[in-house]
Amino acid sequence: MSQTIALVTGGSRGLGKNAALKLAARGVNIILTYNSQQQEALNLVREIELTGVKAVAIQLNVAESAGFAAFAAQVKQQLHDVWQRDSFDYLLNNAGTGLDALFEKTTEQQFDDLMNIHLKGPFFLTQHLLPLIKDGGRILNVSTGLTRFALPGKAAYAAMKGAMEVLTKYQAKELGARGISVNIIAPGAIATDFGGGVVRDNEQVAKAIAAQTALGRVGQPDDIGNAIAVLLSDESGWMNAQRVEVSGGMFL
Repeated sequence: MSQTIALVTGGSRGLGKNAALKLAARGVNIILTYNSQQQEALNLVREIELTGVKAVAIQLNVAESAGFAAFAAQVKQQLHDVWQRDSFDYLLNNAGTGLDALFEKTTEQQFDDLMNIHLKGPFFLTQHLLPLIKDGGRILNVSTGLTRFALPGKAAYAAMKGAMEVLTKYQAKELGARGISVNIIAPGAIATDFGGGVVRDNEQVAKAIAAQTALGRVGQPDDIGNAIAVLLSDESGWMNAQRVEVSGGMFL
């Protein structure tokens, strides 16, 4: 059985869930985190285990950095107990929430919440997990197409993701000595429950997006999950410090 292990934050639903399933289908063992959806996470663990690999779920709120040391200790314990290992191979910093608020209407609390979840969280969570990431491992951060094109209401969210794109380059530069590569994937509009499920559930919105996408449709979770599995694979081992947009060609 494969001993390759991926840690996926925000793995109980949406793109994180899809990525966990795609990785598991390739023989990768999964440590997934959830914030509040424990039952969904446990259901996913069972689904992953049906593919023949092992999986565990650990609670984590990426907005609360004070809990990261305890979380890292839990990961270390699970690695020892389940896999008899002291490290894992891939880290996918996926957990996140959306916000639709015009720049002039965005509150300081909304800004701080987004920063804690999308920038401070991944920054310090990755820092805490570094001792557990194998030399030669891979980190994949998650951005958005909204850092390349601008849509009203996404200023704060896109600003955090833009910061993550810069951070990715610095992580790649500094972690290269350990053979750890760091890239960032930028999905376009995807039909999930993210942002209240507007792309998935609003036919008008979906049609408008499809009309602005070269491939003529909105993205599906599989489109991103498959790309994540490829970007975290050994086949992409020489790719480093790159922003990879996976949007079907939006707003070209």
